[in-house]
Amino acid sequence: MNVVILAAGMGKRMQSTLPKVLHPLAGKPLLAHVLDTAKTLAPGPLCIVYGHGGDAVPSRFAGDMLSFARQEPQLGTGHAVAQALPHLDDNMPTLVLYGDVPLTSAATLQRLLNAAGSDKLGVLTVMLDDPTGYGRIVRDQGKIARIVEQKDASEAERAIREVNTGIIVAPTAKLRKWLAALSNHNAQGEYYLTDIIASAVADGVEVVSAQPDDAVEIMGVNSKVQLAELERAYQRSIADTLLEQGVTLLDPSRFDVRGTLTCGRDVSIDVNCIFEGKVDIEDGATIGANCIIKDARIGKGAQIKPFSHVDGAIVGASAQVGPYARLRPGAELGEEVHIGNFVEVKKSRIAARSKANHLAYIGDATIGSGVNVGAGVITCNYDGVNKFETIIEDDVFVGSDSQLVAPVRIGKGATIGAGTTLTKDAPADQLTLSRAKQLSLPGWTRPVKIKK
Repeated sequence: MNVVILAAGMGKRMQSTLPKVLHPLAGKPLLAHVLDTAKTLAPGPLCIVYGHGGDAVPSRFAGDMLSFARQEPQLGTGHAVAQALPHLDDNMPTLVLYGDVPLTSAATLQRLLNAAGSDKLGVLTVMLDDPTGYGRIVRDQGKIARIVEQKDASEAERAIREVNTGIIVAPTAKLRKWLAALSNHNAQGEYYLTDIIASAVADGVEVVSAQPDDAVEIMGVNSKVQLAELERAYQRSIADTLLEQGVTLLDPSRFDVRGTLTCGRDVSIDVNCIFEGKVDIEDGATIGANCIIKDARIGKGAQIKPFSHVDGAIVGASAQVGPYARLRPGAELGEEVHIGNFVEVKKSRIAARSKANHLAYIGDATIGSGVNVGAGVITCNYDGVNKFETIIEDDVFVGSDSQLVAPVRIGKGATIGAGTTLTKDAPADQLTLSRAKQLSLPGWTRPVKIKK
């Protein structure tokens, strides 16, 4: 099918200069959600109708093999779809979606497409307890006869609970004809897409309907309040899926996924955790409260303790990270590695059972197994222009408050005395240290404050 996504609206109630369809839900623009769903249907031509915000929408989605049609001025939904007509193939039906309705499922859209086939007009409808603001579905002997907008509806019509979602599928050649015949003689002075229903009935084209599994699928975003409501609905849906899979969420209402999260068995996630990009958590791992994890793999039985940030990192089985630790892109921790509080690791590989438990910076390093990195240790990997590597072999002990000035290598089994500034390679199985001679000065007194 052709797919047309209407994304030209100003969104005045959003109180923002950003086009409404570019506001994020779960970390990506509203329009991106609609596009991703549409692409799962294997469409033919896919056209986005844009307007408010100039070229911001085409710029954001450039390179996605899409076509774009500008609606200027914006004279209603029927007028918007008409702008896309030059991009459509008459040999296939056209599905019309909305860039500010992000949660419609592919299953629901497929149900509508199946009902309409290639020659019927399909309308996605839903029953609402409070239909205020929606166009009402007017039926004649059970069949859809027309749709009346809220502002144009009579009192009896406003009592109808079945409403139009705006999502339709129509034979494209007939759609061209019906759009050309639209009138703007209505309360809003706009060309309503919904008026094609009456045209279809007049032409003897059967109008069929399908319904979503959940009313949240058709909810649109017109304000920041509605955006927040959909955000929580989306997150609760993901939380429910994970709970059904056996994941323990200590509070499903305080949990955010802004990408994809895959969990093994017996995974436990505490409150206020955010998962971004692609995150894989293996069996038995635990995520403490207030953690942010992005594009990472957390190994079997690993513990990410509270207030830790893991970004672009791999955490090995039974490793421990945090609290208050930061793993930056390129960090790879082996089995049973310990990265403790206020330790930062960047672009470094740390082998099994090594530890950096306190206040350290490890950058551009390769660390062997069984290494102990003391408190206050830093790898001095940057000279202001270039980055250099630190290599620490197996079973090394690095004393507290040492600076390892890269490029430097510490041999297997070596010990680096506390307070050392290491500028040359340290040999294996030896103690290496660099300290000024300790002095005590008898008779020395502290200075006193000079009175002015």
